[in-house]
Amino acid sequence: MIVKMKKLTLLCTQARQESTLEKLRDLEVVHVEHVQAPQSSALEKARNHLQYVQRAREVLSAHPDTDPTGKNPDQLVDSVWELLHKEKELKDTLQSLEHEYARIAPFGEFDPRELMKLNESGIVAKLYELPIKETPTAPEGVAIAEISRDKTTLYVLAVAREEFTLAAHEARVPDQSYSEMSRYIEKTKKAIEETEAEFQKYAGDKMLVDEIVGEAADAVRYLEVQDGMGGESSFVYLKGFYPAESEAAIEAAAAEFGWGFQFDDVSDEDQPPTLLRNPKWVSPIKAALDMIGVVPGYKELDVSALFLIFLSVFFAFIIGDAGYGLLFIGLTLFGKFKTKGNAGAQPGLNLLMIMSVFCVIFGALTGNYFGIALDSLPGWMQALSSDYMTGKMADGGWNSDLAAKNVMFICFSIGTIHISIAHVWNLIRKINSFACLQDLGWLCCTWMLFGVVLNMVLNVELPTWVTASQLPMLGTGIGLIVLSLVLTKSYFGLVTLALDVINNFVDIISYVRLYAVGAASLAIAQAFNGMAFPEGEAIKFTIGGALILFAGHALNIILGAMGVMVHGIRLNTLEFSSHAGVEWAGLHFNPFRKSKENL
Repeated sequence: MIVKMKKLTLLCTQARQESTLEKLRDLEVVHVEHVQAPQSSALEKARNHLQYVQRAREVLSAHPDTDPTGKNPDQLVDSVWELLHKEKELKDTLQSLEHEYARIAPFGEFDPRELMKLNESGIVAKLYELPIKETPTAPEGVAIAEISRDKTTLYVLAVAREEFTLAAHEARVPDQSYSEMSRYIEKTKKAIEETEAEFQKYAGDKMLVDEIVGEAADAVRYLEVQDGMGGESSFVYLKGFYPAESEAAIEAAAAEFGWGFQFDDVSDEDQPPTLLRNPKWVSPIKAALDMIGVVPGYKELDVSALFLIFLSVFFAFIIGDAGYGLLFIGLTLFGKFKTKGNAGAQPGLNLLMIMSVFCVIFGALTGNYFGIALDSLPGWMQALSSDYMTGKMADGGWNSDLAAKNVMFICFSIGTIHISIAHVWNLIRKINSFACLQDLGWLCCTWMLFGVVLNMVLNVELPTWVTASQLPMLGTGIGLIVLSLVLTKSYFGLVTLALDVINNFVDIISYVRLYAVGAASLAIAQAFNGMAFPEGEAIKFTIGGALILFAGHALNIILGAMGVMVHGIRLNTLEFSSHAGVEWAGLHFNPFRKSKENL
C-alpha cells in the first residue's frame, strides 16, 4: 500500500532555526523539499569532508578485519589519507619507471654516464630506432651498431666524430642504467607493499570510520535542509511532505516548540515521495525493488503483492529445477542462521526462500532434478510429476514435444492473466470516468489475441464458437478504446492505436521466454551430466566427473540467476507495468533524520 501523504509548510524565527531543525530531525517523518537550491561555504566544506572520510572507509573496507588501533577519529582519518597520498605517489612513480624500463629494454644494459663522457670528449653517440623496412642510409662518417631488433624495428647505437642526424626516431638517453632502474622498480614495489601493510593496521577501525561517515553525512544533510529553507524578514520556513498518519505528532511538536505550520492536501501538480507499507508476507519484495532501484509513483498502483507472486512464478519457470530449489532453500536457511539479528538481510533471504519453494514445486511437477532424465528418477519422484507438464503418454512413456507445447500454453496463459489483471485493476480505479472503457476494450483485445497466439504458435484448434467470436471481440475492444479516447480527448492514442494492438500481441508472446530460458537451463544441465557420465558407460564416481558436475551446475545456476534478473524482472516492470500504467517514476520517501550509522 502507498501511504497517503500531505504537504507541510513550517515557519520559525531565524534565532530558533537550528533548534527547530534538530527537533524536526528527531521526528523523522518529514520529507523536506528545498525552497531554494542549498548553497554555502559551510555546506561545500561539509561535502568535501564527507568525500574525505568516505574514501578512507572505502580503502579500509578492502582489507580483512584486525584489532582496533585506539586512535581518535581525526587522527585515524588523517593517517589513512597520508597513506593514500603516499601510495598514489609510489604508484605514479612505479608507472613512470615501468614505462621507462620498457622503453630502454631493447637497448640492453649500458651506463648512460659513459655516453655522456663520449659526447663530452667530442665523439657524438646517439640511440636510434630504425624501421626494418626502408632503413635510412647512414651519412658518411657515421658508424651504426645494431643492439637488438623486433619484427618492425632495429635498435642501434650511432657514433660519429661530428654532429649528425638520421631520418629516424632518436631515443632519449635514460638517466639510469637498465639494472639500476630494475632495482629502483623493486624498491618501489616493496614500498607499496609496506604501505598496504600500514593500511591493514587500521582495518580494525572500520566501525569507527563508519560512525565518522555517518556523522559527516548527517552534517551534509542538515546543512542542505538549512540552506534550502526560504526566508522572509526575521522568519525562515521549509516545505515538505509527511505521512498523513503523522499529522498529530507534527502538530504536537509545533505547539511545544512554537512553530508556525500549515497542512495541505497533495494537489495534482505536486510530486510527493512514495512510502510503501505492505503486509508482512509482501515485505520480501522490497529486496527486489531496492536492488533494481525503482519505486512506483505516488499516484500509481502499488503492485508489490503481484510483483512478489509473479516474480516467484517466473523464477520457478526460469530456474525450473527442484534440485536447485532445494539447494537454494538450504543456502537460505544457512544465510538466515549466519545473519540472525541483522534485520537488513532478512527481506532478501525471505524473498529467496519464497521463490525457491515455488521452484521446488514447479521442478517436481515437471520431474526436473539436476537435469536427470525423468525415466531415471525414483518412482516416488515420477509420481510427484504432472502428466500434463511431462507429456506422459498412455503407454507410460513421455512425449517431450507435447510437454513443451503444454508448458508454452501455460506460459501464454500466465501472460494473458498477468496483463488482464493490470487492466482490471485500472478499470476499477477509473470506474467513475470514461477512461475505464479503454481498459475494458484492452481486456477484449487481450483475450482475443490470446486465441490468435495459441493458434499461430501452438497450432491449437480452437472451438468453433471461439473462432467465430474473435473478430467481433476485437472489434468491440477497439471500439471501446476509440470511444474512451474520444470522450477523454486523448486523440494521440488514436494515432498509435494500431501499433498498440500489435504491441499487445507481442507482449503475450513475450511470456514464452519463461519456457525458452527454462528449457535452455535444462539442456545445459543435461549436457554437463552427459559429459560427466557418458551414455552407455557404467555410472561411477570420478574426481573429473565430480568437477564437471560442480562446474556445470554452478554455471547453470549463475546463468539462471541472470535470466531471472533479465526476464523475470522485465515481465513485471515492462510488460505488466506498461498495461497497468506504472512507470516506476516514484521518489523514495526519505525523511529528514540522522543516518542509520548513528541511530
